[in-house]
Amino acid sequence: MEEESRIWQQLIGAALGLAILALAGGYLGWLHPLGDSLSVGRGFAAGAVMVCAVFASFAGLRMAAFMSMLLALLTGGQVLLAYSWPGLSGQYSVYQKNVLFRNAELPALAADIRAVNPTLVTLQEVLPENRAWMDGLKDGWPHQLLCPGTRVGGPAILSRLPAVEGTAFCAPGLAAMQVVGGTVDNPLRFWVVSVHLHWPWPYSQAEHVQLLLPILDKLQGPAIMAGDFNMVRWANSVRQMSDILGVQAAGPMLGSYVGLSQVLPLPIDHIFATSGGRVTLRPAAGSDHLGLLAQVVL
Repeated sequence: MEEESRIWQQLIGAALGLAILALAGGYLGWLHPLGDSLSVGRGFAAGAVMVCAVFASFAGLRMAAFMSMLLALLTGGQVLLAYSWPGLSGQYSVYQKNVLFRNAELPALAADIRAVNPTLVTLQEVLPENRAWMDGLKDGWPHQLLCPGTRVGGPAILSRLPAVEGTAFCAPGLAAMQVVGGTVDNPLRFWVVSVHLHWPWPYSQAEHVQLLLPILDKLQGPAIMAGDFNMVRWANSVRQMSDILGVQAAGPMLGSYVGLSQVLPLPIDHIFATSGGRVTLRPAAGSDHLGLLAQVVL
């Protein structure tokens, strides 16, 4: 009986160690991009540590169980906070959407954009043949930028606010232009950036981010950055981009990618602004991504 108890203790201890390793690895994106890939499952890893800690407590590993529970509560609490804490509602509305290059319901998407009537629209996976669809929205959003992309299309920006002449430009997976908001007496120039990052490790997201960081570093002043980052917002890759641009995430974080699961959508689409904002979900409208609508603060 004692031998059997020792075997169970060793097995539970090993399971607890593996769960902690997976959780800790998700914080090491600065060391290797594998860490960012592991960070996607941070909530699940924290839950696994908690469950293993409970078993460890019954198995006699009380000190390890206590420390592990504290770790799980701290890290899991951060994830819960990201999913639940709303930001402040601001004065500019942003509609973010990965269109999906093979979207057969573009009229429904246009209707949803018109229904919420945002100040700005950021899009990804827009094909050149979708130019006519974008032109159909020019009556409400006359200032537009469509950048070339891969075979799945490129990023785009639609703006109700006038664009500053000569500021619009494209980069790999990025569209940016400066617009003028505020009032007649107190105009405010700010940057609008639409982003579509590559997939994470073992794909080339880390290299893509390193390519974009010097570009974002040159954008001075208030900014809004939105897009399909293919990564959770606490990952090193996304934090590097938001930090260098000086923007904060609009909250709460919401599951937006439904291509893998309707039950557990992945939170990989985000909207950032100088002082954050508040986000709600919009319908899929033919895409494998739900739309995001944020009221952001500059």
